[in-house]
Amino acid sequence: MGHTLVDVPTDTHGVTVPTVDLDVLIVTPSHQHPYGGSLPAARRAELVEWARSNDVLIIEDDFDSELRYVGQPLPALTALAPEHTVLLGTFSSVISPSIACGYLVLPPSLRTAVDRVREVFGQPVGAIPQAALANYLASGALRRHTGRMRRAYKRRRDLVQAALEDAPATLLPIHGGLHAVLLCDNAVVDRAASLGLTLTPLSDYWGGVAAEEGVVLGFGHLSDVELAAALELVKQALTS
Repeated sequence: MGHTLVDVPTDTHGVTVPTVDLDVLIVTPSHQHPYGGSLPAARRAELVEWARSNDVLIIEDDFDSELRYVGQPLPALTALAPEHTVLLGTFSSVISPSIACGYLVLPPSLRTAVDRVREVFGQPVGAIPQAALANYLASGALRRHTGRMRRAYKRRRDLVQAALEDAPATLLPIHGGLHAVLLCDNAVVDRAASLGLTLTPLSDYWGGVAAEEGVVLGFGHLSDVELAAALELVKQALTS
């Protein structure tokens, strides 16, 4: 669309406060992909103050915020600076990707322009699915469902930690989300493949140029039994 994209550095917590002039900053404060860090409250406050001082719009991709296993939920940037933040959300992670329904939380200054775009392109979600989802939300069923899923995914997160805590590699903290990052020699990918297990190299998330070698392990789509079997193969690949 004619915009210039600028990479903003991250650290173990997530995005750092930019030192360059920007019009818009896209962030995932709940879960920096793929390393998994969450922006602490102090960093969120710094980022919001920077946006206000520089008149920057923050686009907050609410990625995996419902699936947090450590501590209390952190405040959304939208709650801290509603006039400078657009929140993007989806029900794909906590219900199902097949629903294909997301949402925007907009500052009032953008509402008219976004409504105009919606009129031009049409409504991507039918009225019946919207009404069904609204009733589901109003009944409290989504809150209960999310609680069950959080407990199930936390159990699988614990399986990953227990299986790999003594492995000859570094397992990064898993505070939320549905995957783990294991820092290890990239050769483990080929060794795992020879055992029938496909692993994703960390370098795939950085255009082939990663600061560190390692793999990304997804555990959200596996049953506990499948996950335990897969972790055994990972351990074999690490030690062979």
